[in-house]
Amino acid sequence: MTIRGKLQAFMFAAIASCVATVAIAQTCEKALRDKPMVPTDLALCQSLSETVRHPAALPLSEYEAALSQFFNNWCHRDTQSGWVRDKYVRDTGPYTAARIAGEKGALWDGTYHGTHSPVVIWYSPDMVEWLAKNRPSDKAHPDRQHAIPDGAIMVKEMFPQPASACAKYDPDYLFPTSGAAIMVRDAQGSKDGWFWGWYGWPGEGWAPDWPASASNGPPNMGFGQYCVNCHGSAHDLTFAEERNLQGHPGQPEVFLSQDFFANQYLGGAAPKTAGKAKAPMVATAPDDLADDIHAVRAHMEKKPVPHGQPRIKPLDDLLAFVTRADRFGAVPEHGFIMPSQTYDNVWMPAAGPSPESQYLTSDQCAGCHDAGSTGLQFDMTMPDPQSDKLLNLSPYATWRSSPMGLAGRDPIFFAQMASETQTFHPDQADLVQTTCLGCHGILGQRQFQIDHAAANAGDCGVFDRDIVNAVPYPPGNPTAAHASYGALARDGISCMACHQMVLGKEANEKYADDPQNACVLQRQAQLNAENTGFGKTFTGSFLVGPAGKLFGPFDKPKTHPMDYTLGIKPEKGDAISTSEMCGTCHTVHLPVLHKGETIAHIYEQTTYAEWAFSSYRTGTTIDGALPGGAGDMPQTCQNCHMPSRDAGGTFKSKIASIQEYSNFPAAANTFEPKDIDLEPRDGFARHTLVGLNLFLVKMFQQFPDIMGVPTADPMMNSKMAIDPLEFTARAITEQAQNDTVSISLADEPVIADGKLSAVVKIDSHTGHKFPSGVGFRRAFIQFEVLDVNDKVLWASGRVNKAGLLVDQHNKPLKGELWWDDTCTHRIAPEKRLHQPHFEVITAQDQTQIYQELVSTPPRDGSQFSCGHNVRPQGELTTSFLSICAEVKDNRLPPPGYLALEQREAISQALGAGSDLAEDAGFTAVGTDPDYGGPTQSGGDSLRYEVKLADIPGEPAKVQARLYYQATPPFYLQDRFCTAEGDDTDRLAYLAQYLNLEDTAAENWALKLVDTGRVGIARQ
Repeated sequence: MTIRGKLQAFMFAAIASCVATVAIAQTCEKALRDKPMVPTDLALCQSLSETVRHPAALPLSEYEAALSQFFNNWCHRDTQSGWVRDKYVRDTGPYTAARIAGEKGALWDGTYHGTHSPVVIWYSPDMVEWLAKNRPSDKAHPDRQHAIPDGAIMVKEMFPQPASACAKYDPDYLFPTSGAAIMVRDAQGSKDGWFWGWYGWPGEGWAPDWPASASNGPPNMGFGQYCVNCHGSAHDLTFAEERNLQGHPGQPEVFLSQDFFANQYLGGAAPKTAGKAKAPMVATAPDDLADDIHAVRAHMEKKPVPHGQPRIKPLDDLLAFVTRADRFGAVPEHGFIMPSQTYDNVWMPAAGPSPESQYLTSDQCAGCHDAGSTGLQFDMTMPDPQSDKLLNLSPYATWRSSPMGLAGRDPIFFAQMASETQTFHPDQADLVQTTCLGCHGILGQRQFQIDHAAANAGDCGVFDRDIVNAVPYPPGNPTAAHASYGALARDGISCMACHQMVLGKEANEKYADDPQNACVLQRQAQLNAENTGFGKTFTGSFLVGPAGKLFGPFDKPKTHPMDYTLGIKPEKGDAISTSEMCGTCHTVHLPVLHKGETIAHIYEQTTYAEWAFSSYRTGTTIDGALPGGAGDMPQTCQNCHMPSRDAGGTFKSKIASIQEYSNFPAAANTFEPKDIDLEPRDGFARHTLVGLNLFLVKMFQQFPDIMGVPTADPMMNSKMAIDPLEFTARAITEQAQNDTVSISLADEPVIADGKLSAVVKIDSHTGHKFPSGVGFRRAFIQFEVLDVNDKVLWASGRVNKAGLLVDQHNKPLKGELWWDDTCTHRIAPEKRLHQPHFEVITAQDQTQIYQELVSTPPRDGSQFSCGHNVRPQGELTTSFLSICAEVKDNRLPPPGYLALEQREAISQALGAGSDLAEDAGFTAVGTDPDYGGPTQSGGDSLRYEVKLADIPGEPAKVQARLYYQATPPFYLQDRFCTAEGDDTDRLAYLAQYLNLEDTAAENWALKLVDTGRVGIARQ
């Protein structure tokens, strides 16, 4: 069933109650004033008139201050200076009546279908002159229209709906109850040539965008605003015509308006209205429903909506290993708080696409590729089965709240980088920052290097942590010159990171010499010097096409809307649907840094290669077939992480939300249907892009003020749709429980010969090792012996509230903590203490942990080498750039995992060496058959043997669960003991106050699967 089809039955029940453009009929009382609102200080208006004509000439905060003065004095209603308004309040779409049930009988209800609330537009003198010459009402429009002059302004005042409510009143006496949408022509300001905005008069919800408000929402005004999703369908990006203007010939467009019931009431006594002798016969809708979609967007709640309140007091168990807690419990300082997302706005300049404008922020995509942005059509949504709201399945919304969309603000990543630059490799901090931010802050890092190389004879420069925090406000602040790079970096692994990617031999030959790729080639030489072909692109070192192209998965994309507004033409791309698109970043090949030198290169993660060695492999790349062909269950990365189908079938939807010709209210001066009407697409893919890092998403949900993000979607507010972060949290939980692993008891647990025996079997359903990705993640089995009343008598894999694995005495297991209580000394680092891989567990201080542990080069200066098969001589490390040897890797193999010889053949075909095949193997698993043989079955079996003498009671049942930890205690402790400053303090604060009670990740451990309680047999 299509998304549109699913909506049909739901539309009137859900949409009518929450969509901004749906409201019960209103009176004009709210808008009507006793005196006309016209300028009283014409000298002030004159002094401001030139300033408001040139928005690009001032920082946004200064321009908005001038514009506010201009509007507050009603200078745009200055008819003496040549401003002209519409003839009267006019509708922007039909108004239809429906008979609904009331408490005391039936009554009429009205639904407004306008693109805005009813409007009166005011036009500056030069705009009036342009309309008269180019869109005359009494003769044919010229074939070639002149350009709209810079400084021309239109102010679209918005009033109660339908227009007939205010039709009999002089517009000068009407206050714009939904504010005003404004357009200021500035062809040098942006590619689309307009400054856009929404203004609300004092008391109506408007505030300057700089400094950012507590909501962290998108700005109300600026260049490159979402308004183009509708206005891009009109010539010159305006639908205006001379016939609308007062004093000019012609009549405005008229729409069906079924307002006959405004003074009627059917089916019983009229409803009472307190304090009024004559009640309106139809109840007035709440303001937030009456306002049109533009006003609702600007009136987003100022206080972020929490998803579970943070803890009031720090978690005691966490304080045990979060040192320097006196600092972390303090009120956050300025640098502690991430810059607001309000500042993340980089648009296409007037000159259009070029290497200097290679990358734009995702807000340039949101207007079209977020659902509900037109306020009339709701493609890319479906009813939420758990509430009366909608699920926003659009590319923007599902990506924005995913770990990919949050990567540029990831508090775990930034704390990691602080450790790398302060403790692990302070002598190579420049290399560390540029390398790491080349993934997590990819757009900012790449644009900075493009610009730096162009200005410095090919020197790509250093992209450091401070640039990520750069903001434009206050103007002239020390970071302002880098504000665009900061915005791009904070935008995370954003739209253009993927949709500009080109892969394969042909693309390399075509684009390698382009200026946007010069620094990428340097990155390839630095990180993947010995690799060839696809192997050159590892660690996010992929090439991109020209700035004027974006690549998508569909044939014959509609090119006009994007080309007209951004100068970018979408086209079908060969790489976009391949696993190699994910593999370039999810095969991480890094230098091993030691004493200021690069002594080797090693694979920090091999997620893509693990997939290529599993039963899920497709056996092909963009350049052709791989040795061994496809696996038994071929699927691409996108099949799992960007699903385009569910149990109900394939998703089908339009992929954008724009003002189309055929299914919107009639509008003048639009482009032809062939240019702007979209077709629904089979295989519409959700950009959920989730793994299992629920902990990260919860941090953003509970601390949006600290992370600088809004919780509500910019196009569908919280009353209309569930917040995207909540959707992502659900997707993670569903994936954890349904699509990751399964657990069972292979045989019936038995008691014989004085001991209890049980075999726990885990089957992996992932297309790579589990856990995968960064090496510090882990999963573990909790096995419990219960009495008849479900009391725990014996357990392996106990955790305290901070996720610390403990024994029966609540003491941390060997290797759970790496530092002493004061962060002064490592705990026996030379011993590399950890839980080994078990085939049999017999004691409560033993836990099967599926994980990768790595070690540094030896600290004593002895001779050494680095590699997968090297004997560990250093200490355990969480440093990505210190990995010299593997200590343990018993992560669950995916189904059909190939033997080394077969892996080597595929590695070589990918352009990598045997080290990729070796690093994707296993370490310290002994002779466990689940990790050996020609192919692995995809999982692990583990026996528990417990002496009855060690069980204080009468065992009756057993139960086994598998848990996952994205940030285990040892990892967090290493962050807090190896760095200080804002990034470290931020993570410590979030960790201490994050509230995981009553969530799937309670006790800092995400429960995946559970055998349930199983009875014990006796022999």
